Amino acid sequence: MSKEERPAYFVPALEKGLDVLEALASAQVPPTLTELARTLNRSSSVLFRIIDSLEKRGYIVRDPVSGAYRLTLKLYELAHTHSPVDNLLKASMFPMRELANEIHESCHLSVLAHGKLVLIAEELSPDRVRISVEVGSQVNPLRFVSGRLLASFLSDEAREVMLEADPDFREMSRAQRERVRADLKEIRRKGYFMMQSVSRIGLDISVIVGNPDIGVTAALAVPMLAGGRNEGRENDLLPAMLECANRITRALGLTPAAI
Repeated sequence: MSKEERPAYFVPALEKGLDVLEALASAQVPPTLTELARTLNRSSSVLFRIIDSLEKRGYIVRDPVSGAYRLTLKLYELAHTHSPVDNLLKASMFPMRELANEIHESCHLSVLAHGKLVLIAEELSPDRVRISVEVGSQVNPLRFVSGRLLASFLSDEAREVMLEADPDFREMSRAQRERVRADLKEIRRKGYFMMQSVSRIGLDISVIVGNPDIGVTAALAVPMLAGGRNEGRENDLLPAMLECANRITRALGLTPAAI
C-alpha cells in the first residue's frame, strides 16, 4: 500500500499529548496550564487530563510555586537508549571524572543533533566554586566553542547544510559568513578551539572526541571562570584534555583521529 493509499487514522488524545510536549519544548519560559491552553487554543479542562497523565509518567514536571510546567529529561533518555550516544556516555564517564579531578575544572561532552548542540554528559570540578551546565540543553552551535569545533569536522557538504540552516548564520552579512567559514577551517587544522564565553566572563576550551572520518564525533569542553586557579594556564590544560578525549575514543573501539 502506497503512502497516498494509507488511511488517515486520527487519535485525538495522542495528538493532544504530542501538542503539549511540542509546545513545552518550544516555550522560552515554562508555561502554566492557562498559558498552555491559550497557546494551543484549547480549554484548560481538556488539557488538564493530558497534562496529569504526562506528569504521572514523568515526561513533564510542575513547579510547586509558579504552577508552570516544563519537560523532564525522560524524552531525552528514551531517545538515546541503546544508541551510539549511550556507548559514548559509558565510555566517557571515568575519563571525564578523572580529568575534572586533575585540572580542578568542570567538563562536559556535547554532540550535534538536528542542527543543535546537545550537551549529553557533565563531570563537575571537585572545587566548591565551579561551573555547571544543564545536561540535555540544546543551543545554536555557532555561539559555543564545542559547536564550532564539531561544525569544523563535518564534511564540506554537511557543514554547508548545517550553516545554511543555522539561524545565527543566516542573520550574518556575507563578510561575516566568509569569516566563519575561514575560522572553521582553521579550527579543524588545529583540532581544538578556545574562545571567550558568550554566557559569562571566562574562556571555554574544546577538543574533538571520536573519529570524524567515520562520522562518530563529540566535543569535550572545559568552561573556565575568570579569576579561577587556571586563568592564564589555558594551554597547560590542553594535554590533559587531549589525553581524556583519546581515552574516550579508544574506549569506543576507535582510533583517535590524526590532527
